[in-house]
Order: sequence, then structure tokens, then C-alpha cells
Amino acid sequence: MKNKTKLPNVYLGVILALMYVPILLVILYSFNESKISSVWAGFSLKWYEELFRDKAMFQALGNTLFLGVVSSLSAGVIGTLGAYGMSKVNFRSKGAVEYLSTLPIMIPEIILGMVFMAFFSLIGIPFGMGALILAHTAFCIPYVFMLVKARLVGMDKTLSEAALDLGASPVRVFFDITLPLTMPAIVSGMLLAFAMSIDDVIISVFVTGPEVNTLPIKIYTQLKTGVTPEINALCTLLFLATLLLCGLAAWLGRGPKKTKKDVTAK
Repeated sequence: MKNKTKLPNVYLGVILALMYVPILLVILYSFNESKISSVWAGFSLKWYEELFRDKAMFQALGNTLFLGVVSSLSAGVIGTLGAYGMSKVNFRSKGAVEYLSTLPIMIPEIILGMVFMAFFSLIGIPFGMGALILAHTAFCIPYVFMLVKARLVGMDKTLSEAALDLGASPVRVFFDITLPLTMPAIVSGMLLAFAMSIDDVIISVFVTGPEVNTLPIKIYTQLKTGVTPEINALCTLLFLATLLLCGLAAWLGRGPKKTKKDVTAK
């Protein structure tokens, strides 16, 4: 019996090792003195210094951050309005519409990239930052939509009914009751969308222009000539930033709780 109870722990340990040991090695070798990643020559911060002196890398980082912020904000607005609108209607094909709204998550990125490229070419949208924003917004909307929809489903409907009974208009109910209660899910979805946007390579390759370079694309092109400690340093910083965003999204996802007493107090 004791041997059987250890099997899940062994399995979990193997899975965690396969997932995180490569990441830990990348972090470790970002502090390597040697330019050869496979040879440890001592502790050094020179590759972080080289990284911060790379103007092209920081220009790509600026493009990536701008793209992530704009696309996540746009996805936040569209996804929230879509989830709220779907919660207020009831028709036979509602389930199919909700399924189609989350379809971009399940479609392989290479197919999405080809579709965006063909569509933008067909309607005459030039490749570049504008096309990147449209494409990233499109595949980021489902992340916000799903989280806000789940929040609305779990929300106490009597809170809105109590506010309406007290004379509040539907618009005021939305801004005073619904929006504050769903804001943690909105922010959490936007943070997740931002993380997905700054991580994307495949879709960006299909719709970017010659003058616009994002950080994931630049890293991908540099990896063709070999992994350098500078790339390890950059990956370490991106990994830490991703952990911070995921932790913030999880913390905000808990959200505040409102009761009827809070509503009537207003």
C-alpha cells in the first residue's frame, strides 16, 4: 500500500522536473561568464549589461509592449461587452455563438496566421503595427470573454434586482454593481491576454511588416545563429515578468464580495 501511495508523488516530481529544470538551466547560464552556454566559467552579470546596451532589442521590446497593451485593452472592452451582452439574451443558438467566440483559442496559430494574412491582403490592410494590433486583439478576446462570462454566471442576480427595485436605472446598475463585481475578471483576462500577446511568434510572423519587429520575432531570428547568454538573460527577465503577471492575475481574480446589504447601503 505504501508503494502505491508514492506513485502519484513520483509522477508529479517527474512532470515538474521536465517542465522546470530546462527553465532553471536557462536562468543559471544567463549568469555564465563564458559565451558558450554548455561550459560554466564562473558567475557574471556581463550578459545582462550587453542586453541593456542592445538598442535594437529594446526597440523590439517597446513595439512588443505597445502591441500587448493596446491589444489587451481592446480585447478587454470587446470581451467584456460580449460576455455581458450574451448574459442578457436567451436564444436557441446562444451556445453555438459562445462556442464560436472561444474558437480562436482552439485553432492552431499557424492557421490563424495564414487566415489573418489572407484576410488583410484581401481587404487592403497593410502589414505592420496596425495589422498586428487587429490580429492580436482577435485572438486575445476569448480569454477576457471566458473569464468575464464565468464571473457573470457566478454573480448573485439578486444584487442587480435589488438595485432596480430601489430605483436605479439599468445603466447605473451596470456601472455600480455589475462592473465592479466583474472588474477582477476583466483585469485578470486582460493580463492573461497581455501575456499571450507578448509571447506570440507565429501569428506575428505572418502579419508584421518590414519596419516593425517584435521581441519574440527578434529572439526567434537570433536563435537561428545559436543560443547566446544574452538570449538566456532576456528569457530570464521575460520569465520573471510572466510570473509577476500570472501572480497578479490570480490575485485579482479572487475579487471582492458584495452582499445585498452593500447594495441597499448605496
